Amino acid sequence: MYEGRIFRPPSEAKSLILQITVGCRHNACTFCSMYKEKQFRIKSQTELVAIIKAAKQEFPLTEKIFLADGDALTVETPLLCAIVQELYQKFPQLKRVSAYASPKDVLAKSSDELSKLKDCGLDMLYLGVESGSARVLHAIRKGVTPLELIEAGQRVVHSGLKLSTTVIIGLGGKEHWEEHARETAKVVSEIQPNYLGALTLMLERDAPLYQAVQNGAFQMLTPLECLVELRLMLSSIEVSDCVFRSNHASNYLALKGNLPRDKASLLRAIDQILVDNHWEQLAPEWRRGL
Repeated sequence: MYEGRIFRPPSEAKSLILQITVGCRHNACTFCSMYKEKQFRIKSQTELVAIIKAAKQEFPLTEKIFLADGDALTVETPLLCAIVQELYQKFPQLKRVSAYASPKDVLAKSSDELSKLKDCGLDMLYLGVESGSARVLHAIRKGVTPLELIEAGQRVVHSGLKLSTTVIIGLGGKEHWEEHARETAKVVSEIQPNYLGALTLMLERDAPLYQAVQNGAFQMLTPLECLVELRLMLSSIEVSDCVFRSNHASNYLALKGNLPRDKASLLRAIDQILVDNHWEQLAPEWRRGL
């Protein structure tokens, strides 16, 4: 019952994926090719009933469910609440329901609506921050400003829902890497997410930014430059309690820890590469992936 390619966060590897929407409503980010072949739509009530019924029959002991595609939160709040509540009724061992959330989707929901979704059983939202630089956000056609990203993230956190954010190392290219690192750290610090994941820019051929690389308009960072940027970003982030991961397949160096507790050790791990030349710890290009 899936339409097109299906994507999920790394932490949802063992989750049952239910596709309640198709594609991405915004679908304009220049670095992304995930949903370019899809026309966005919300699945009908009939389709949703059939999906849940089939999933229950095949995976009755499911403990985690991820709602796909990229804009599940765009579903009207009463219907989304009804879907989540039915999932807990149909799957007696279910412990968590989560979904992607674009900044625009979050901003379209009131604080009361987000709190209601939490009360209905939605547990966590994944928000793609990507960058905190206004210049970079405009260039990649994210469709939101840094202030809107902060407002969206804070609204989720204040609702009681868990928030997992992602940023993309290298998204500012060689020209704006320092601005990208510093401004992204500021936005993350303002949001105070529960989880923060750092990915490293990789481009498929059908991503609009790929053409900019080919014609020289955008210069990708080298592995060394990616680590320098990551170090600056990490050292500048000020959060009170946040699980950090950079163990996505796209990354050159896998790191994990809790911020701020493990910040010093994370920075030392990066310095082992930059200062002590432990290059064998970096993932080779052939092993990286999306």
